Amino acid sequence: MTEYRLLTYRAAKGKPAAGVLIGGRVYPAADLAGTGVDASSVLGLLQSWDKVHPRLKKAAAKADPKRGIALAKAELLAPLLYPTALFCAGANYWDHLEEMARAGAAGPKLEGPYVRPPRPAEPWFFVKTSAHSVIGPGAPIRLPKFSKMVDWEVEIGVVIGRPMRNLTEERAMDAVAGYTIVNDLSARDHIKREGSPFVFDWVGQKCFDGSAPMGPYVTPAEFVPPPENIPLKLWINGQIKQDSNSNLMVHSIREQIAYLSRHVTLRPGDVIATGTPAGVGFARKEFLKPGDEIKIEIAGCGTLVNRVAID
Repeated sequence: MTEYRLLTYRAAKGKPAAGVLIGGRVYPAADLAGTGVDASSVLGLLQSWDKVHPRLKKAAAKADPKRGIALAKAELLAPLLYPTALFCAGANYWDHLEEMARAGAAGPKLEGPYVRPPRPAEPWFFVKTSAHSVIGPGAPIRLPKFSKMVDWEVEIGVVIGRPMRNLTEERAMDAVAGYTIVNDLSARDHIKREGSPFVFDWVGQKCFDGSAPMGPYVTPAEFVPPPENIPLKLWINGQIKQDSNSNLMVHSIREQIAYLSRHVTLRPGDVIATGTPAGVGFARKEFLKPGDEIKIEIAGCGTLVNRVAID
């Protein structure tokens, strides 16, 4: 079976357009998706996912390699320019929980042996402002002036392709169109706001401009390893920092989807960032600085590269 990916690229006159990546070439989605669907954007394609996906699989199998443009020549944007929602799981890898306890992220530093805490009954989420936070592959990361401790976090992004509510764990994957890469950047010197009765500052820590690099494309779920066994890696300036697997999640991707669907109707274009493993900068007291290159790979989802801007 010939695989394909969905992406957003800058087309004629600089306008964003939905594209289909097949064999290293980018084809306009409007040429392949057929009639009766909105092929002007990846969001439009996701809104008709049950029609679009089988059509694109057939189109991928017979794509003309002389048409389209080479991926290297395409200017890619975030695959979903404005996700309808960006839900982010917190504290969802066992090894990350330990490293943050030892770093004193939420209290005194743990000095002795680590005892794994009881598994929470349900996953925990916060929300990023997608229109402010999302940037695409190659886009510069601009460090917020209010923070000196901006950290990286590789995360598997689950892309919703069907409207669903009150899903069981067994049916949770029915909502999923595919996966993408999310870098959940965090201002670690704004984890807590002293003097506030609410303690944790989720806007200050998580919602600054450009705090969610995403991409380079959306990979349909059938072209990615099973959700319980997805490898993910992150490098800073060529040095590996995070190297893990979704099998270390506290709450699985299925559990996360089911939980969210009990509270809201999941909609096409929603993205769930499913938590980060050990290897973040906070544990080492290393933080992003101008000129740094961040490279992320997730199995089946390509490579996302961004540099920190030099202002």
